[in-house]
Amino acid sequence: MYSRFVALRIRPAGREIREATAGVELAESWLLAEWSAGEPGPVQFWLSDLPENTPLTILVRLAKLRWRIEHDYRELKQPLGLVHFEGRSFNGWHHLVTLASLAQVFCTLRRLAAAPKAAASV
Repeated sequence: MYSRFVALRIRPAGREIREATAGVELAESWLLAEWSAGEPGPVQFWLSDLPENTPLTILVRLAKLRWRIEHDYRELKQPLGLVHFEGRSFNGWHHLVTLASLAQVFCTLRRLAAAPKAAASV
C-alpha cells in the first residue's frame, strides 16, 4: 500500500466554534491529509494538536495507529471473549477483563515471534 501525505498548520474556524468558545480563536492545529495511490484527491483527513515541530513521519504514524487499536479491540471482543460476559459483579467483570488482556498479550507476542522481520520495522 502506498499513500502520499501532506501536513499543514491551520487554525480551525467556523460559526459554531466561535459560539462555543465565546468568540475566542482556537490555537493552530495540524491538518493531515492522505492521498491513496490511484485516488484523484485526498481520501482521509486528521486534525491534531501536536506541537508545531512534530515531524510528518510522527504525524502519519500516530494517525495510522488507530487501525492497530481498532484491530486489538475487535480481537478482545470476539475471539478472546470480552463480549461474552453475562455476570453482574464487578469482580467477575474484572477477572474477565484481566484474563482477556493477558490472552491478548500472549496472542500479540506469538504473532510478533512468528514474524520477526515485520516486528523490527514497526
